[in-house]
Amino acid sequence: MLAPLIAATLLAAAPTTPLEVVKAGNADVQKAAGAPGATVDQLASVVEKFVDFEELAKRALGKTWDTLKPEQRKDFTETMKGLLRASYAQKAIGQANADVKYGKETIKGDEAVVNTTLAVKKDQIPVDYKLYKGAGKGATWRIYDVVTDEVSLVETYAGQFRKLLADKGFDGLLSTLKTKRAQLEKSAATTKAADVPPAAATGTADPKAPTGK
Repeated sequence: MLAPLIAATLLAAAPTTPLEVVKAGNADVQKAAGAPGATVDQLASVVEKFVDFEELAKRALGKTWDTLKPEQRKDFTETMKGLLRASYAQKAIGQANADVKYGKETIKGDEAVVNTTLAVKKDQIPVDYKLYKGAGKGATWRIYDVVTDEVSLVETYAGQFRKLLADKGFDGLLSTLKTKRAQLEKSAATTKAADVPPAAATGTADPKAPTGK
């Protein structure tokens, strides 16, 4: 009797709306960031529970995704997932101690937007979370894009991808991403959450994230 009761309790407590997902995600990040000795790599695992990096990468690549072979899609997804985990976690840590005010939740079919405002010192920064709900029974809402002060993470990467695809082709894009991923993951594995400056809270997508030299 105890096991079913615990399962039912956990199910009831699980976030079910887009707003609840965003609130729960922020709460988990704040808790993890405050743990003694927490690293960016550990925070990335927490963030991955509510942010769908694969969906983010797919949408950023756009129509090019449809032209890729299955093995290319897999390679690209795994590479971007690793890069985004480390990059997004640093941004999340920077925002962990900021005051978040939750606004409107807008749902249209399987897409949703949750509006928030981030208070950092005297600045009021609008941060909108875009979510989608997959098909099938048991599908949950997942974040796939974050728009900070009208700058979209997906659109920022999409612009960089278009330039790299034009200059180097898909293989060149993938090679560039793999190099950047290795650099970020090496740094994330040893960087403590406490070492990430609060200024990171005002950051959006790093304009040199995929192409940094």
